[in-house]
Amino acid sequence: MKCSIPEAFRGSISEGQSAKKFLEEIEQYFAKNEKVETSNLLAKLISMKYKGKGNIREYIMEMSNLASKLKSLKLELSEDLLVHLVLISLPAHFGQFKVSYNTQKDKWSLNELIFHCVQEEERLQRDRIESAHLTSTSQNKKRKKTKGAAEGTS
Repeated sequence: MKCSIPEAFRGSISEGQSAKKFLEEIEQYFAKNEKVETSNLLAKLISMKYKGKGNIREYIMEMSNLASKLKSLKLELSEDLLVHLVLISLPAHFGQFKVSYNTQKDKWSLNELIFHCVQEEERLQRDRIESAHLTSTSQNKKRKKTKGAAEGTS
């Protein structure tokens, strides 16, 4: 990939223009790109949604990584704000978990949030497995009753 910076500044140095002035112009060019990058990173961070696929720890770390990139671009988000952004991005089946957090007096650090989210995700998975097992068990019992009744009437 060719860098277009030289083309952008080709012919922009006139006789008598100082190198300092030229470097200031280059700096402004990159500052504009930092604004675009900041906007893109922020848009990605606030639009992220956890879909329940993959590892929730990795998902939260990805959000934290975006916040770190924003910090390097001089847009620092507080840890409290990041915790709330993560909570907002969780799906509806984390609703009870969110209510539980919001009713507590204590605020969680990002590491505490990760710990609790991993626990909650494991609990939700266990509940789904138990629910699926109960459903299949009750369907098998219905089939046996229906089959037994049909055999008894013939």
